[in-house]
Amino acid sequence: RQMDPHQRILLETAWRALEHAGIPRGKLEGSATGVFVGACNSDFAALAREASEIDPWSGTGAMMSVASGRLAYVLGLMGPTMTVDTACSSSLLAVHLACQALRAGECDLALAGGANLILSPDTSCVMSAMGALSPSGRSRVFDAAADGYVRSDGCALVVLKPLSKALRDGDRILALVRGSAVNQDGRSNGLTAPHGPSQEAVIRRALERAGVEPWQVDYVEAHGVGTPLSDPLELQALAAALGPGRPPGKPLLVGSVKSQIGHAESAAGVAGLIKTVLALRHRVLPANLHFHAPNPLVPWAELPLRVVDRLLPWPPGPEPRLAGVSAFGISGTNVH
Repeated sequence: RQMDPHQRILLETAWRALEHAGIPRGKLEGSATGVFVGACNSDFAALAREASEIDPWSGTGAMMSVASGRLAYVLGLMGPTMTVDTACSSSLLAVHLACQALRAGECDLALAGGANLILSPDTSCVMSAMGALSPSGRSRVFDAAADGYVRSDGCALVVLKPLSKALRDGDRILALVRGSAVNQDGRSNGLTAPHGPSQEAVIRRALERAGVEPWQVDYVEAHGVGTPLSDPLELQALAAALGPGRPPGKPLLVGSVKSQIGHAESAAGVAGLIKTVLALRHRVLPANLHFHAPNPLVPWAELPLRVVDRLLPWPPGPEPRLAGVSAFGISGTNVH
């Protein structure tokens, strides 16, 4: 009764993720398995309640730190465990931190992702006052009519493992994370304003770590929040980072899961990652919805990119299929 629904939905999702990976619960108890959870909205803790309702479970039930800690407790996991909050980049940062921990040998397996539940109108009122929410109720990412985003609930976790160990154990491998990076906007145009040069830099850093040339990337699952200010900045940063060396006739394809499911905030990055893995698996790219007239503030003729405006086959070619995933937080923390 006192447990934040964030904790309950994370428990359910972790169980499903492990089942999907073919890993029995008992096999993990006492193991160096890590838990990395992104979460930023603590509506449950702020809900008004009578003093008589407060009991010993009120604290652990509402603490965001316990959202990851309870997962480790219930499953008996003994690897690094943490909840991170960088707003809308939280869950992709959780994936990045999990990859770093796996590479460093701090854990052998990791659960990483995020959860976002709208349990109170307060945050919606704040974001509306900032002009961030769409009054028309649609996330028109990259479109001329883009007027903000639509908030959504969500929870998603991925199971991560070093490639060599996954091959050794005969695991089903859905995708490979070649490289990732995180940085910060620093002193930009404003605390909450996106910063194109920092977005470009984090993509370049991830490419370096992945050993990938910019022109090799076929598709980017963009942050794509659907505001008139952020969309042009992000597209120009993508073109600057991933345009060099791109052959004629091979534009960078771009889309955003927010046009399909809304903006799940602290779960948005991992939602984009899962969409990308599914696109790799099925060799098709889903349409970016509500894209009718391109944003006029974007110099489309000068940029080597194309918004996925209809269901497209993944472009064939001799190279391995490669994609990028971006998430940028209102806090200024960028992850790719």
